[in-house]
Amino acid sequence: MRKIPSKIRLLLLIPCLLLAAGVSGAQSFVMSLPGPSQRAEVEQRIGLTDVKIKYHRPLVNGREVWGKLVPYGEPWRAGANENTTISFSDPVTIDGKPLASGTYGLHMIPDKDQWTVVFSKASTSWGSFSYKQDEDALRVTVKPEASDFHEALTYDFDQPKVDSAVVTLRWEKLAVPFKVGVDLKATVEANFEKQFRGLSQYTWESWNDAADYLVSNKVDYEQGLKYADKSIQLDERYENLDTKSQALDGLGRKDEAAKVHALALEKAGAQQLYGYGRQLQGQKKNDEAFAIYRMSIKKFPNSWYSHAGMARVYSAQGDFANASKEGELALAGAPDSAKQFVQAMNKRLAAKEDINKPGN
Repeated sequence: MRKIPSKIRLLLLIPCLLLAAGVSGAQSFVMSLPGPSQRAEVEQRIGLTDVKIKYHRPLVNGREVWGKLVPYGEPWRAGANENTTISFSDPVTIDGKPLASGTYGLHMIPDKDQWTVVFSKASTSWGSFSYKQDEDALRVTVKPEASDFHEALTYDFDQPKVDSAVVTLRWEKLAVPFKVGVDLKATVEANFEKQFRGLSQYTWESWNDAADYLVSNKVDYEQGLKYADKSIQLDERYENLDTKSQALDGLGRKDEAAKVHALALEKAGAQQLYGYGRQLQGQKKNDEAFAIYRMSIKKFPNSWYSHAGMARVYSAQGDFANASKEGELALAGAPDSAKQFVQAMNKRLAAKEDINKPGN
């Protein structure tokens, strides 16, 4: 009798092992075949950190799942087929506990009242059949929750925030959540430093964009000030001076902030002055805003932005005749992309409506 090669014998043996392990359905290690548990991926960016889950989606299919199909007290692959994996592009926290960046095998140990979520350093196994606790990178204990019925197992990213999201497994009538958090300050600044080793280091915009993010989001005023100064060294402009003044203000250096802000206004164009005026109005600082509009008409008497600003000044005074005149001058000088906005403003002025109130 012709001897069967050892590799072929192994392939013939694998289906028997899979059946003994409880794996059902059409399976093949040599052919790609459709299976009952479809492959899926879900990804979320938290701050600048990418979190990706790869898994297969088993169906309930009328079966009793918890405590039967998925036994209590035993490691489960949190999906079907090969390992469910979860990857993090940066270090994260899981329910407050630190976990390094990388790809992990995601296993869960279910129980009636609490579950253990396991992040294993072994991410290429077939399911949990070869799971070893000494390969754990992290374990956390979580509480399962009631859920709407889900025929197919699914993972969702819930409660997204600027520095966290809740990963939730849902299957049958159960939900299993755990929170992924990121150190936003550390990851953002590390990313900036990486970008500044490339062409970004040579443009004032890049340094100012980074500074503006750190300052506007109150992440790091000190670092924001350093980035703003880098931007100013390349090209001193209204934008980066304004960012620097905000950084100084955030650091409590009020007098310095006022001086830098005054210098910024000296360099501002009509569009920038109008934008700053509208910003002040959004903060309910109308008197300060109207002073900016008056400054603009003196410096840039032919700009449509300046006329739009003066229309707001006259409108607030109830002088709709002069407000309408300024509105028409703004319309005459406005580019096509802005004419619809100015026309809507003028329509309200013609109806003697104050354009500083909500609506325009």
